[in-house]
Amino acid sequence: MAFTPLRPGDPAPHFALPAVNREGQVSLDDYRGRSPVLVALFRGLHCPFCRRHLVQLGTTQDKLKAVGVETMAVVNTPAERARLYFKYRPARVLLAADPEAATHQAFRLPAGVIVEDEAATSWPQSATMGQLLATRVNPTGELPEPQNVFTAMETLNKKDGFEMTDTDQQIAHAHGTQMGGHFLIDRDGIVRWLQIEAGERIGDISKFPSDEEILRAARDL
Repeated sequence: MAFTPLRPGDPAPHFALPAVNREGQVSLDDYRGRSPVLVALFRGLHCPFCRRHLVQLGTTQDKLKAVGVETMAVVNTPAERARLYFKYRPARVLLAADPEAATHQAFRLPAGVIVEDEAATSWPQSATMGQLLATRVNPTGELPEPQNVFTAMETLNKKDGFEMTDTDQQIAHAHGTQMGGHFLIDRDGIVRWLQIEAGERIGDISKFPSDEEILRAARDL
């Protein structure tokens, strides 16, 4: 089946998820009729690129508020694990937990699989291990040089002193190839702008939109 992402003008899928850094649930309905919202969807805590962009979203959030747009993020991690992590590393952005990546799937974000035959690959749905190992990344410039995705994650996790728990290992095993995405949704629940991680090029794994890209889209609402 061909990859069919959401498009501007499509209704955003409904979701209601456990909140991580407040009581209760986080729902898209919280914003309907009240405010546009940027919904950012991330892999689990095992992903250092995602952790970094969550921190960056705290700054992005302030800029979006100035133009009347709210911000929230969904992390592919069980609520209990996320609450423990963010208790010691508080996030300024409102967070929701989705250990099954059901929201990612509802927003039609690709979750590629690793196949053996390169001729059978169809990125972003599938890739060979060789293709992934050949992909070099250094999105924040922290690495001494671009590294393959797996090595880069290991290097940054070691730099952060991040040790994966059994829960993190389980999420990485189940959803390690899940891509992230950003969706700007208007007050009527319609997608007006989106960015899909590596939606077109395997080389864009770990790359997220800049504040300038997001703000440009927000101002066009």
